[in-house]
Amino acid sequence: MKDRKIGLIGVGLMGHGIATNIVRHGHSLAVLAHAGNQPLDALEAAGVRIVGSARQLAAEVDVLLLCVTGSPQVEAVLLGDDGVLQGLPPGGIVIDCSTAIPSSTERLAGVVAEAGGRFMDAAMTRTPKEAAEGRLNLLVGAPTALFDECRPLLACFAENITHCGPVGAGHRMKLLHNYVSLGSVALIAEAAACAQRAGVAAEVFVEVLAKGGGGGTALERLRPFLLSQDPSGLRFSMANAFKDLSYYTTMARDSGAADTIAEGVRQTLETAVAHTGGQRLLPELVAVLAEHQST
Repeated sequence: MKDRKIGLIGVGLMGHGIATNIVRHGHSLAVLAHAGNQPLDALEAAGVRIVGSARQLAAEVDVLLLCVTGSPQVEAVLLGDDGVLQGLPPGGIVIDCSTAIPSSTERLAGVVAEAGGRFMDAAMTRTPKEAAEGRLNLLVGAPTALFDECRPLLACFAENITHCGPVGAGHRMKLLHNYVSLGSVALIAEAAACAQRAGVAAEVFVEVLAKGGGGGTALERLRPFLLSQDPSGLRFSMANAFKDLSYYTTMARDSGAADTIAEGVRQTLETAVAHTGGQRLLPELVAVLAEHQST
């Protein structure tokens, strides 16, 4: 991969860390100019080029990473009039690191293949902190040969890389993961809001859960907010959580799986987004639910 030209679309909180680590490992990198990008000064100083259109970027690179919000954005950047498919060279590789609906992923993989390219999904878990450190977890859906070919590039910004199966399998596993992780946060947030209403001290609530079956990652991410109203333990917006749960329930319905609990979490997040606009961080769901319960 060292002699391959790499492109990236989506230099947000996660993408900026990915870009930084790709450059740190000696790769040539170009990124798409976009209003949603994080500041690019340090990347430009390191030699990263900024390109004006997805079509032009695709034409100039061998491997193109996508790190955008979700399926509508992936579809737009690939299929748009000035999109990736208009410039994708024969044999070009598209790696979708976004969170997406698996049925959309499989359809897009087919479109890319028809255009002469190759496609894999490499969904991310962990946070912007691990992205900056090059320690993301990646859940990959790809043919084995393509996975093996791209793994050295993925290892530039990921600590754990799991080949989940064929195209779409990475995005399926990401939605399963996020349902469990975000669902656990939502469950504890609702219990914490109930604890407030019942007069249970936050310190007692956290201590008892931590020493019993309620302990774990979800509680630790909520702990700073529960004890000191600091939401930075989980830098993930309510809007993104709602999007991911909506994708999960879509996947569950598509496969005929049970989704009663997931639908309850999705509805909780939908209501929170309606009350807040969605940009508040997920730990603040505790306060939103407490306010909602008291009305």
